[in-house]
Amino acid sequence: MRRTGYSQAPRLFAVAAALLAAGCFGATRHMIAPPSPVVAGIAPGDIADVAAEADSLQLVDPATLFRVAEQIRTEHRPLNPPPKRTVLALSGGGAYGAFSAGVLVGWTASGQRPQFDTVTGISTGAIIAPLAFLGPAYDPQLRDIYTQVKQDELYIVRKSLRTLFAESLADNTPLVQKLEATITPALLAAVAAEHAKGRRLYVGTTELDGRRQVVWDLGAIASRGTPADLTLFRSAVLASAAIPGFFPPVRIPVTIDGGVYEERHVDGGVTASLFFRPPWIAPERRADTSFSSLHGTDLYMIVAGKLYSDPEPVKPRALAIAAAGVSTLLYSGCRGDLMRLYTACVLTGMNYHLVAIPAEVPITIASTDFDPVQMRKLFDVGLTTIASTPCWRSTPPGLERGEGVSLRAGTSLTRTGSEPVTAKVPQVHVGPLIYRPQADRATPAGPGAIEK
Repeated sequence: MRRTGYSQAPRLFAVAAALLAAGCFGATRHMIAPPSPVVAGIAPGDIADVAAEADSLQLVDPATLFRVAEQIRTEHRPLNPPPKRTVLALSGGGAYGAFSAGVLVGWTASGQRPQFDTVTGISTGAIIAPLAFLGPAYDPQLRDIYTQVKQDELYIVRKSLRTLFAESLADNTPLVQKLEATITPALLAAVAAEHAKGRRLYVGTTELDGRRQVVWDLGAIASRGTPADLTLFRSAVLASAAIPGFFPPVRIPVTIDGGVYEERHVDGGVTASLFFRPPWIAPERRADTSFSSLHGTDLYMIVAGKLYSDPEPVKPRALAIAAAGVSTLLYSGCRGDLMRLYTACVLTGMNYHLVAIPAEVPITIASTDFDPVQMRKLFDVGLTTIASTPCWRSTPPGLERGEGVSLRAGTSLTRTGSEPVTAKVPQVHVGPLIYRPQADRATPAGPGAIEK
């Protein structure tokens, strides 16, 4: 028996090795498996289970829901329209912030760029925000930062094995120095002067231990009149762009009921892709709803990236699959934030204006690759996009061609060419309810009257 057992050992080892290769590395399975639609060159937005989607649209049509939402948004206007106000929200996106900078510079060139009552910024948007807040006079600085600055002028990747046990993979001392050269005492004074007029500037960070978003009122910080103001202002902007693990957290001392503590702040994009803060209203006028109403306020959102990631084959490796999953979560989170902002517009009557890098534009760099040549291309895309007509979309993510959720009742699919599947809906259903506009309020001319 012992001899027989040993004689089987090489064969058993060979079988185990083959199973390990097939199961863990997937060599055999992936050699014989058919290609994925993406590998075959079929865009995900072009695939549909026509029967499943047509059946779903008989229950509720996304376009119909949008028309209902737009009716609700436009109806609840006060009798006395409030003053016209504008809010700008800038997303994160690293090097893709070159697109946002291009949009702003092109907006200035068009002669249509307003003075923003409120500006908010996250991550790379936090670097742009103070310059956008102060207006077109700072466009040359925007252009320089996002078209001329090289990667080693922002960070240096550490190559020592000790990096695995450090707070970050990169040294961002060059970025600290760049922010010190950009956020000067003169810029601080300019922000304080605009804050005194009632305009507001905010950036968002993530408090690392608490794992929650923190919104910093940079105008209030600039107006305190203490020696620490400039340092705190710079720290908030630096922290908002501190990619966790890639850049070190920014340590900010705080006092709580007299006790001294230290918080660590990282990239605001961890907790929000972009965010909204309302225009400031003087306390004595807040009770006057005709003045404090947000109805008619223009909310402009510039996304430094695409709304949907480019489809590309994912290697059958754990790290590649995990990276693709994280990337998908980030894009999905951004779309969720944009949908929440659209809901806020519906409830308050604000006007929703969104622009992002067009889906058809090729992006050849990662968001951490600050290559001036490629960033100039993205900057030019921003210039071109804002010059097109229309340049702003009024719909939230999910409503334009090829953006819908893929509904499946089986595996027999059809290539639709990104044309949405439509179905005739006899009346406007929202769940079990039927929305009917109030008779005493102004309504659009008909169900297809969508305000653009």
